[in-house]
Amino acid sequence: MRTRDRFFRPLLVSAVLLAGFAASASAAAAPMTKINIVLKDQAGKPVDHASVVVRFVEGHSVVKLGKAIRTTFELRSNPEGEARIPSIPQGKILVQVIAKGYQTFGQTFDITEEEKTLEITLNPPQQQYTAH
Repeated sequence: MRTRDRFFRPLLVSAVLLAGFAASASAAAAPMTKINIVLKDQAGKPVDHASVVVRFVEGHSVVKLGKAIRTTFELRSNPEGEARIPSIPQGKILVQVIAKGYQTFGQTFDITEEEKTLEITLNPPQQQYTAH
């Protein structure tokens, strides 16, 4: 029995290490994308200090070397109206924008490129009506 254990234990350890290496190699090759979001109003002027939320919704979610890849970013647009997302998995990505004086924007984009620029035009708020 002990002879059999001495033979099978190294095989089991090497199989586990090989499986872990293959998983990390496939995770390293996972498709990622860099997103640049450009916010403008209807006149074409940049919208600064807008709150931008980018969330990975569906696609190739992977684990890289035992650590989860960041799939949600919350940031603000700069004075040129740009918000840059460094690296997020490719697939369906939800973009939400909240800016003072504009309607809230929300849309899901299907991203398959390594780098993508999304130009978003924000609308002014709608007129409010009352029932009284």
